[in-house]
Amino acid sequence: MKRNLLLAGVAMLAACTSNSNKNQSQTMENPSAEEYYVAKPFTSGGEFTGGIEGPAVDRDGNLYVVNVYREGTIGKVTPDGEVSIFIELPEGSTGNGIRFHSNGKMLIADYTGHNVLQVDMQTKEISVYAHEPTLNQPNDIAIMDNDIVFASDPSWKNSNGQIWRVGKEGRFELLEAEMGTTNGIEVSPDNKTLYVNESVQRNVWAYDLSPSGEISNKRLLIQFEDFGMDGMRCDVDGNLYITRHGKGTVVKLSPAGAVLEEITMSGSKPSNIAFGGPDGKTAFVTLQDSGNIDYFRVESPGRAFNLFY
Repeated sequence: MKRNLLLAGVAMLAACTSNSNKNQSQTMENPSAEEYYVAKPFTSGGEFTGGIEGPAVDRDGNLYVVNVYREGTIGKVTPDGEVSIFIELPEGSTGNGIRFHSNGKMLIADYTGHNVLQVDMQTKEISVYAHEPTLNQPNDIAIMDNDIVFASDPSWKNSNGQIWRVGKEGRFELLEAEMGTTNGIEVSPDNKTLYVNESVQRNVWAYDLSPSGEISNKRLLIQFEDFGMDGMRCDVDGNLYITRHGKGTVVKLSPAGAVLEEITMSGSKPSNIAFGGPDGKTAFVTLQDSGNIDYFRVESPGRAFNLFY
């Protein structure tokens, strides 16, 4: 019965998304018809739980998102919108942010296991990339071109948090404690700036970033007057796209912190964002209140997309 329900859900999703995928192809073939910053549903079957997060796109354009059908899974969404379970995480592990290492392996922030997990995309073998039992919870992760990883570490009940670095040797190192509720985290395309947001305090901080992953010169990029924030990603021009959790929008900031665009989603609780599509100019946004994914077109490719192509 469960298998039949799964197949029915996949069929429903493929039917719902075929038209939107066709529209994407048509606009890419005819740039004059391109419509930027207008969100549309990419999935509509509600296959993901309220813990929908991630997301990340592989070299073949597949989108990976956590918690499909149930907690503790990693879902795969093809460019055609077909949803399936890619892997089941080990017992006691629950995924949140996803990134890809330069070797093509998937890295997953495992907030219940206090890990960053590593997944071989061919064999689907899961291993521990880094573990630190004193973390509150590794929430979102970011990665430099040289594979140094950063993790936000919020304590939601105490409204505070920390930032950690994971070097190539696979060891957590504390960079800053006694922050606000650290959540979204990202590296600039030139690898010289680390961005971290604090959801409850509504701050976005910028740090100078050294080639070895040291941070300095902390400064406030922007503070929002209302609503929280979740995941965020940069494009190749250094603009920062931030999900506004509770407001139902994604805001685009310049590297100097000026608001350039604000895009309304189909749900009120966007949790994270990734860039993909054939040219890296499609932004995919996970929505916790509907368990679905929206997409919208942008003018420049995402930074992470450019790392692969």
